[in-house]
Amino acid sequence: MTELLAPAGSMEALKAAISNGCDAIYLGMQKFGARAYSSNFDLESLKEAVQYAHLRNVKIYVTMNTIVFENEVVEMKAQMNELNEIGVDGIIVQDLAALDYIVKNFLDMESHCSTQMGIDDLDGTLLFKELGAKRVVLSREVEIEKVKEIKRLAKIPIEIFVHGALCVSYSGNCLMSGLIGYRSGNRGRCVGSCRKAYELIDKTTDTALGISYILSTKDLNTIDYINDLKELDSLKIEGRMKEPAYVANVVSKYRMALDHKITEEDKENLSKTFNRTFTKGYLFHEDMKDITNILRPNNVGYEIGRISKIVKDMYEITLTRPLNQNDIIRISHNNEDVILTVVKLYDKEGNLINKADDVCYIKIKEKISKGDLVYITKDNLYYNELESSLDKEFRRFNLDLRVYAYPDSKLIIDAEGLGFNYLFESEEILGEAINNPTTKEQVIKQFSRLNDTIFELNHVDFEECNAFIPAKLLNAARRDIVQGLYDLKLNSQKKRTKALKAKEKISFPPKTPYLTASVTTKEQYDACVSCGIEEIYFENVVRRNQNNYKEKDGPLLIGGYGGIHHYRKTNPFVADYSLNVVNSASCYELYRLGAKRVTLSYEMNKRQIEDLINAYYEENEGYPALEMIVYGRAPLMFTKYCPLKKMNQCGICRTKNYEIKDEHGTFPILSHDDCSTTILNGKTLNLLDELQSIKGIEAFRLSFTIESNEQVAKTINMALSKLNGRVNKAVFNQETDTRGHFNKEIL
Repeated sequence: MTELLAPAGSMEALKAAISNGCDAIYLGMQKFGARAYSSNFDLESLKEAVQYAHLRNVKIYVTMNTIVFENEVVEMKAQMNELNEIGVDGIIVQDLAALDYIVKNFLDMESHCSTQMGIDDLDGTLLFKELGAKRVVLSREVEIEKVKEIKRLAKIPIEIFVHGALCVSYSGNCLMSGLIGYRSGNRGRCVGSCRKAYELIDKTTDTALGISYILSTKDLNTIDYINDLKELDSLKIEGRMKEPAYVANVVSKYRMALDHKITEEDKENLSKTFNRTFTKGYLFHEDMKDITNILRPNNVGYEIGRISKIVKDMYEITLTRPLNQNDIIRISHNNEDVILTVVKLYDKEGNLINKADDVCYIKIKEKISKGDLVYITKDNLYYNELESSLDKEFRRFNLDLRVYAYPDSKLIIDAEGLGFNYLFESEEILGEAINNPTTKEQVIKQFSRLNDTIFELNHVDFEECNAFIPAKLLNAARRDIVQGLYDLKLNSQKKRTKALKAKEKISFPPKTPYLTASVTTKEQYDACVSCGIEEIYFENVVRRNQNNYKEKDGPLLIGGYGGIHHYRKTNPFVADYSLNVVNSASCYELYRLGAKRVTLSYEMNKRQIEDLINAYYEENEGYPALEMIVYGRAPLMFTKYCPLKKMNQCGICRTKNYEIKDEHGTFPILSHDDCSTTILNGKTLNLLDELQSIKGIEAFRLSFTIESNEQVAKTINMALSKLNGRVNKAVFNQETDTRGHFNKEIL
């Protein structure tokens, strides 16, 4: 059966999802979940959530899909142990250390690979199947045909997002929020940099091409493709930050679609809760330029008409859809919004009305114009309807009874429900009826009072034997049976742990630090060679996401898990920064997979690097082999979307240079041959002054992107001088450079 997986940022949202037909819930705790700003759950509320869900045959998956710094690993493990005790069905993870701990310690609690891991191919999926994951959440960029092929060949459950907000970057591969605002998307604290307005600049001609929400994606909506989606294991709705009414609306529509009960009106009603307009996504071959809504980054609502006339102090609205009193509307005027609640609504005679179908009149202070479009952002009546569904029982479970009632004996009831049997036996002895023996109908009447439970009475087997059963006793029996079956169901969850095996220690002899370089052009490569750099990453780079694995010679720089799976038996490799490594256990796992060095994440500070090295040494009685990027424009995001194509600059990127600009600075756009895009930081990471003080790093990498070959040579010579201690003068430029997170902890 295809699982319908719903989000819950609160207990109210969880009940809304379950009451509208989901099969599973994913939710976060106060720490380690990739939505730090939703209400989330503590241990007590999680226990309540698990019991509520499990009674209704709904599974609970907890998101622990952030990167985990060394000083948090003990706390992460403790939280996972508590989740296992509570009976959580699975944990969704990004960090290799988190995955490894679940796989090695728990028999019944599943590990699911988050979309933050960037798995978008068969190789990556097979790697995590081998590592013990029980499910893979594929990147949102994977097309449906490929999703089906991965499922067929990998033979592991596959989960995909089918509705809700989209990241413009590959998830887990966006550093923009963290490097600009010190709030990391990999830590669940994304500030939504992609939802801001930017100006596109043609650097070649120094021409401004307009300000827009050039990186803001539309919301995913695949309801029209439900038959294709049914072949997959789990359909995931995004929305842990959304209100319960949103969850109820979206879950109910996908439940209807899966059950072949949906109408076109139902599909249209998806627009009645939060949306940024909809896209079918890369999943169903959306043109990459149409994945964004550059006009607005927030709730659009749905269009209901336009301002058609101005009459004295009234504005006339000609409607294409009904408008009701207390609806919230948005009037789009000169690219700005007028938002108001319709407290008073008038007809053409000036009479107050509570609903209009064709024409209506409103009074507002703001100046708007004839022709302005009118949208509803909150349909009050529809919201009332949704809110009435928030805690109903979506389905009830059969309760079958065999009642044994004989005079001078105890009342015995054998109850069956939820797949369990419970035997009720009264303390009191039944008397013989003098006039009115208890009938089957009376038993059914008392046991039918199940509205505050998850049961409905199904079959009652009762032989009338002239016994009298007090109604009070039948009511007490009903309550006892319900609770008894609840307890049997809740206590049936297995929570087994594994016996740990000793692991092989892996360590590397310390080496004198040296420089490596990554380049994007042949000219930069030649400059590196001429300056004596021996390890240069150019045509031997296997990036994370969007790969066609071709046969390659020699050592590789690999940025994704699929690349590791594909090349680990044929090529020595260095693990790149995009694997987001921030702890010693993740390093160990990558060495075990064959990495000769591991590049640390951009999101670590000096103390965290020291913590990792010390922890690794203590665990393995030797050092890790580490690489660290110390110079270059950091890649803020890597995206399948092309902002230049969106702004009608398609193909010109080969002859021109572009950047986007906001109040913080400018961000160069690096266009790739396959039309994917990297947004670079406007400031250059420069830790060259720190090289002498950074201990335990084998290779310091210089990352070159848009630099000329002269700049490359100058930077290498400067870095060599700093590394060898020949130059004491500071080379950091406050205006153009940044130290990234080196001296400041990311949130």
